[in-house]
Amino acid sequence: MFFFNGITKHTNWFRLVVIVMSVLTGYVKTQAQEPPPRPIAVYVNPAQGLIFGAFFQGLSGGTVIIYPDGSRSVTGSVVQANLGYPFSPAIFEVEANRGTLISILNGPDVTLTGSNGGTVSLHIGSASTGSSFITTATPPARNLVKIGGTLTVGSPPANPSGNYSGIFNVTFIQE
Repeated sequence: MFFFNGITKHTNWFRLVVIVMSVLTGYVKTQAQEPPPRPIAVYVNPAQGLIFGAFFQGLSGGTVIIYPDGSRSVTGSVVQANLGYPFSPAIFEVEANRGTLISILNGPDVTLTGSNGGTVSLHIGSASTGSSFITTATPPARNLVKIGGTLTVGSPPANPSGNYSGIFNVTFIQE
């Protein structure tokens, strides 16, 4: 600590320098968080496809909805069937540096083709994380993202029984 017995030009200059130094030191201590390491690598593993399970359609058809939490519901004249066939949301494993902001962009609706003819429409639903999230797992651990969907089914002549398959797009964007 410094004590001064009188004010002279020299001591005032010294106090000014000390004040400026303490202001500059305070500025250095309050800098923002460091940016993440570059390059930021994001790896997405499609661990499981979207599975709608077994169901029966009535005369007018309807929809089968798979939610990100793994539950299933139907609308219209569609009836759920518990014949041992599983149903599940699509599951993606996302590996990125902890704290990375990821946005999810669903692709357009797709048409699935049946093994016995016919087509059905698939609309990609919401994700368990919402449309964007911040990664919390530290690599090599991965963040799980579950995405549901809605299958629109027509009448039995338009959509005969069988297996329907196709490919849908989901884009994971590192921001």
